Amino acid sequence: MSIRMVAQELYHILQEVEKIEKQFKNAPMEKQEEIKDKLRKIKAERNRIRAALEGRIDRQSKHRTWSIKK
Repeated sequence: MSIRMVAQELYHILQEVEKIEKQFKNAPMEKQEEIKDKLRKIKAERNRIRAALEGRIDRQSKHRTWSIKK
């Protein structure tokens, strides 16, 4: 998967996190536990994707050689 695709996936997950956080904030007490679990799972996914993206960027920058032309 390309860096661009991973970044797009991260963007969509971040939007989903925001949406679920709003749901949690506005939810009645009896629904909060269910939403809290959903939020925990989506945040774990967000962290996994973010780590993968950062790892790919780090690896690419290590393999890249820059030459400055004078």
